Amino acid sequence: MKQYLDTVRHVLETGTRKENRTGVDTLSTFGHYYEHDLRDGFPLLTTKSVSWKNIVVELLWFLSGQTDIGILQRHGCKFWDAWADESAGNAQTSKLPPCHCLFTFNVQNEPIGGQLNASTAGSSSATEMRQRLCLHLTQRSCDVALGVPYNLASYALLLHLFSHFTGIEPGIFGHTLIDAHVYTSKSDGSKAEYDHVPGLRHQLERTPRRLPKLVISTTIRDLKDVEALMDPKLTTDEVMKHFVLEGYDPHPAIPFKVAV
Repeated sequence: MKQYLDTVRHVLETGTRKENRTGVDTLSTFGHYYEHDLRDGFPLLTTKSVSWKNIVVELLWFLSGQTDIGILQRHGCKFWDAWADESAGNAQTSKLPPCHCLFTFNVQNEPIGGQLNASTAGSSSATEMRQRLCLHLTQRSCDVALGVPYNLASYALLLHLFSHFTGIEPGIFGHTLIDAHVYTSKSDGSKAEYDHVPGLRHQLERTPRRLPKLVISTTIRDLKDVEALMDPKLTTDEVMKHFVLEGYDPHPAIPFKVAV
């Protein structure tokens, strides 16, 4: 996905060193925006393998409103283990305050057969219109190597899900990154095990592949059907068969150590 790779380049080229709560330095930038048209494919990175199961199960957890990580653990999703504590549910004391803090749905009209622009907006020929459901995510803190690939795919899935409910075709996913950063070793060379720069540079050398297509089961009709997927009796395969990703053929995974 070119937009993500451009974001990586932007942070690596313009980021400045900054300390943060983890004790690991970052290359940090302020205020970056990109967008992706979901008609071009589902935005799960192909320049490295990303766990589709983790993305689906995490979104189900978000939608459930649960403050414990039980559903994640049942399906073998371990990446929230490091942040789970007795203060879960309290954003004022949690180890990890919410990073993706606001999302907004928006319906846009476009003329059938082309994009709506200044030349067609006032034209009498542009009378046949169709709607597109769009979503904008505002994210306060953005770990470019580890978090952002999950965040963009998670909210693209949310957009697809509500498109599925409403019958309005999915359109643009827009993403504003307030503090977009890459974790890096300190100036003295310490904390090198947390340095994400080499892995990201390796990822930039890879050629992006064709994006996959998401197919949501017709048995998922509303949020009650989504809630039913949180039944602890269901296996991971029974959950995942409702969210099929066709044609996902990524490059191999690139390991990044998380800074807690």
